[in-house]
Amino acid sequence: MAKLAELKKYLDYEFSSGCYTGDDYKSFQTKYINYLKAMCKENHWRLVNVCRNHYCFSAFIQSSQNKFVYISISDVRHFSNEWYDHVLIRTAKNEVDYRGGFNHYTTLDKLDVKAAELLDDMPF
Repeated sequence: MAKLAELKKYLDYEFSSGCYTGDDYKSFQTKYINYLKAMCKENHWRLVNVCRNHYCFSAFIQSSQNKFVYISISDVRHFSNEWYDHVLIRTAKNEVDYRGGFNHYTTLDKLDVKAAELLDDMPF
């Protein structure tokens, strides 16, 4: 299980760049997604529809009441530390609702709190 301390090692890290995704980013992305899965498990949620992109990714968190929030991190090569300091999160109707509700931003260490807040406030 990835720990937050493991991910913090990537703060101010300069990721490789190119037409193929670098091994450094692939390793980082795996750790990040594993961290999110562990966070979800602790909160009785599920991480679903993970979309691994070139140097960014998105996913949905599904609550036990079948409510969803969408999360996304920006390209780690061009937006240094935003993967930690500026995580996009918003409500969603389902695990393919990429438009969802209003954008909110949070830090990775407070993502569980913000997700819980949004999941509890959802009207659907």
